[in-house]
Amino acid sequence: MESMILAILQARTSSSRLPNKVLRHILGKAMLLYQIERIQRSKMIDKLVVATSTDISDDSLEKLCKDNDVEVFRGNLNNVLDRYYQCANSYKPTHVVRLTGDCPVIDPRIIDLTIENHLLAESDYTSNTLPPTYPDGLDVEVIKFKILKKTWKYAKLPSELEHVTPYIRNHPKIKKFNLKCEKNLSNHRWTVDEREDFDFIEKIFLKLYPNNNKFDMYDILDLLKKYPEYKEKNYHIGRNEGAIKSIQQDERFLKNV
Repeated sequence: MESMILAILQARTSSSRLPNKVLRHILGKAMLLYQIERIQRSKMIDKLVVATSTDISDDSLEKLCKDNDVEVFRGNLNNVLDRYYQCANSYKPTHVVRLTGDCPVIDPRIIDLTIENHLLAESDYTSNTLPPTYPDGLDVEVIKFKILKKTWKYAKLPSELEHVTPYIRNHPKIKKFNLKCEKNLSNHRWTVDEREDFDFIEKIFLKLYPNNNKFDMYDILDLLKKYPEYKEKNYHIGRNEGAIKSIQQDERFLKNV
């Protein structure tokens, strides 16, 4: 049977820290559409689907996708692992590429590099975040579908259900590969969780996109050398603050088991 690589872009409008962030406009276009545009330049991905929730708050997100001929799947709002699995299961891919809707400057070259290394290593799970060496906001995870299915079956902790891959990352018998950047750039923050993050990303797009709509990681790094003050906006915000909150929820869950 022919191998299929399915990218699932997880997005919702009910973000607690910056509601409706994926629909916020930059240069007259929703932030999510820039990310979709960049993902679609991947040479390795066969199909892209946006996975959002069945909550009424995400009706506008579904409309945005349909208006722009992007496939959309709707599932559980809080159990994102179930949403991911049900979405993937409807396509029966060989591998799933997990991407999140808070990464509008995702780099298609890095997506493809992660997928290529995943296939070469015959890995169950490949990422560029274990540990991170790329800027926060260029995160890519690739999972064999059969491993995602196993995860959906056995994962129980709140963090495992909300963040999709902690069960995989913590399971000693699952074969993993980590893509390392040639230089540790993990101090850079290019994700959008807070208002300050959005303001930073907006500056990047205003400076780069009009003259080069295919700008990459190196173009952003060059821009930040020219305008180092841009980093004052949001670089003080900690990485993975949402994951830290989930760990606290795990502790409460385990106390009540």
